[in-house]
Order: sequence, then structure tokens, then C-alpha cells
Amino acid sequence: MSPIKEFNVKANDDTDREHQVQLELLQKLCLALEAGATATTVHQIISDLIDYSEAHFMSEELLMRMKSYDDYEEHQDNHTHILEVLRDMASQNIAGEGALLKHKARDMLGFITQHIATRDKRLADHVRLGL
Repeated sequence: MSPIKEFNVKANDDTDREHQVQLELLQKLCLALEAGATATTVHQIISDLIDYSEAHFMSEELLMRMKSYDDYEEHQDNHTHILEVLRDMASQNIAGEGALLKHKARDMLGFITQHIATRDKRLADHVRLGL
């Protein structure tokens, strides 16, 4: 396998692992909210999710730039939207509005799952095919 093909396979494998961690953090948030976890616990999970998502999006956006990806702007817009919603959720939690977050967290889980299944899959195909 050529070095560039090896890079492409590794990039996709790394990104898939990052997606799994992100989804696990979101699921953890949903379960914590549904179980009535304390605001402190919810805050920690949301903070971890925001930090992890920022790092993941930065690496994914760098990969898109390296590969001259044609859907970069729209894909990045999704990342921006996700982070805005997560930050808004963190603010709501701090303001004592944690009960309102259950549905938002489930909606975000659905949104990110769809993002991975569509936009990220298209990016993975682009990288895998060496486009």
C-alpha cells in the first residue's frame, strides 16, 4: 500500500474512533439528564463533550483542508452549529434550567448521528478514494 493510501486509511480509522467517543459522551449526557443528575455532573459531561468536539472538529477540518474537500464550508457550518448548541446547553445548565436539556440532548444526539452518517461519510469516502 502506498504511503498516501496508508495515511488515508489511518485518517478514516482515527476519525471513526473520535466519532465513537463523541457519541458515547453524548449518550452519557442523555442518560445523566434522564436520571436527574446534579447540575455539577451535567456540567462536567457537557464540558468534556465541548472540549472533545472542539478538538475533533479541528482535526477533521484540517483533514478537509489537506484533501481540498469541496464541502468544507457546509461541513464546518455543521460543526459551528453543534458547538453553539452545546455551549447554549452549558449556559442553560449553569442557569439552573437543566430540566429543559433532556430533549435538547436527544436532539443533538440525533443531529450528530445524522451528521456522521451523511457529511462525515461523504468526507470519509473522499479521503478513502484519495480524491
